[in-house]
Formats: sequence, C-alpha cells, structure tokens
Amino acid sequence: MPDKKTHKTSVGGQALIEGVMMRGPKGIATAVRKPDGEILTEYHEFKSLGAKNKFFALPLVRGVVGFIESMMIGYKCISYSAEVSGMEEIEEAEMSKFEKWLDDKLGDKLMNVIMVISSILGFALAAFIFLFLPNLIFKGLNELTGNKVLEPFRGAIEGTLKIIIFVVYMILISQMKDIKRVFMYHGAEHKTICCYESGKPLTVANVNQCTRFHPRCGTSFMFVMLILSIFVVTVLSIFVPESLKQQPVLWTLIKLPLIPIIMALGYEFIRYAGRHENLLVRILSAPGLWMQRITTKEPTYDIIECGIEALKAVITDNPEDDEIK
Repeated sequence: MPDKKTHKTSVGGQALIEGVMMRGPKGIATAVRKPDGEILTEYHEFKSLGAKNKFFALPLVRGVVGFIESMMIGYKCISYSAEVSGMEEIEEAEMSKFEKWLDDKLGDKLMNVIMVISSILGFALAAFIFLFLPNLIFKGLNELTGNKVLEPFRGAIEGTLKIIIFVVYMILISQMKDIKRVFMYHGAEHKTICCYESGKPLTVANVNQCTRFHPRCGTSFMFVMLILSIFVVTVLSIFVPESLKQQPVLWTLIKLPLIPIIMALGYEFIRYAGRHENLLVRILSAPGLWMQRITTKEPTYDIIECGIEALKAVITDNPEDDEIK
C-alpha cells in the first residue's frame, strides 16, 4: 500500500482511563477498552469557540480559550472513560457511607459539583506550588545571602525552581501503578499521531515503530510556559517595588494575571513548533521532549489499538482536511 503524503496534522489527543481521546477539526472521538475486552469507540461533533466566533480565534486569545476548552473536554472524557472501563463501578463499591449519601442526594449533579470543587482546588494548588512556593524558597535564599545578591536573578531562579518542582512532581506520580498505565496510553496517542503524520498506514506494527515523543504534547506546552515565565517574571520584577516582591502572598497575586499571557505565548509557540523544524524550535522543544520520557511509556499492542481506533474516527480520506493552518 503506497504511503500517503507526509503532513503536519492539527489532530491532538489525550490519554484516558483504559483509552484514548482524539480531537480533530470537526469533532472528538474516544476509544475505551471495556471490561470484556471490546473497544467502544464514539464520535461527537464539536465546534470550538474559535470556529463560532472569529475573536476567539485571534492569535494569543485562542491559546487561553483553547486551554480552557481542552480542560473541560478532558475532564468529561476522563469521567466517561472511567464509566466505560468499569473503574467507576469499582469506585462505587469502595464509596463510604457519606459518599453514597451525596450520590443519592445529588445524583448526576454530583459530578458537576465535584468538577467545580476539584477545578478550584486544582488551581489553588497549582498557584501555591508554581507561584507561591518558588517565591517563598527564593525569599529564604535571598535572606541567607544578604537580600541583594540574588535579586537581579529573581526571574531565573524562581523559574528554575518551578521547573525542578514540576520535574520532581512528575517523577513521583509516574511511580504510581495506575498512572504508569495512563502514561502508556499517552505514548500510544503520540505514536499513533506520529504514524499518521509520517504517511504510513495505521496498523499496530507501523504505530509501534514510531516515536512516542511529539513537540505538540501538553508536557512540552507546560515546559515552554515555565521557560517563558522566566523571561516574563524577570521583566515584571524590574517594575515592581522591592517591598512588594518581599511579600510572598502579594508577589504571587501580582504574578497571577501573567498566567493567561504566558499561556497564550506558549500556545503560539507549540502551534509554530507543529509546523516548523528549526534551531529555535529544537532548543525550546528539547526540555519538553525530554520530559516526555517520564510522561509517556511504551504501549502494548492492545493499548495501541485504542489509539488507532480513536484517530481513525476523527480523520478523513484527505489528510489536508486536518493540516495545521
């Protein structure tokens, strides 16, 4: 069978519980392995805010909008995969009396409540770990060295601390048995897209030979954001009075509005990296690609099958339909 034309696809995905989600230009597909071994594949048409309103498709704006959409879609798909794979039944069997009471009282609304609470707690935890904690550590180091020696390098030091915290966190959670399996599905997602982009037929054998590292991965996006934050915070610190920077809580609050800006810049770079291969892309993508050695694992054949089924559901016979514009 002749290979198709090699291209850079806009299709992206996400690892689920015993499955893979793929998102194409016109819709979303999930392929989840059921307890009986069958793969349940479902496709849903989806129109992003950027497709509905040109404002949300503008450069910089689209990065923030896309991130929020991805978080919402990802959460729903993970919840769905937990139900299909049988994980939800196991969790229900292990529910405490209080959890069962909540489920009886709230029913379907319980998941929405949990989603809101978990989102708030997740954002608060992320702000503490990546904004407050690095500043707190920097303040301690700064005081040990006389309060002035390290100040000119605040942005670089805080950024480096964020990267260290992120790497250590990912290494720790990667040791969990359930997370390791999710990372195998993450690897299958990348390898399947790589196979498709290389123009090879989507077979288990072809996908298995492809790399599990991809520049448009969310891991790379996180690393690009962390690197960009070094430069952005360095510039910001020039204009912020020293007295405010010495207050961890205030300095954290000052940096919070920078998150959408860093997120938007990071998205534009990842989008650019998906279309180009040059020295700048290779340098900025290198840390994220290295990190994928932790966040992706080599999948087994049955896991690869889920990646293939999900991808087949969102592509057409014409590869140009999903080219990165």
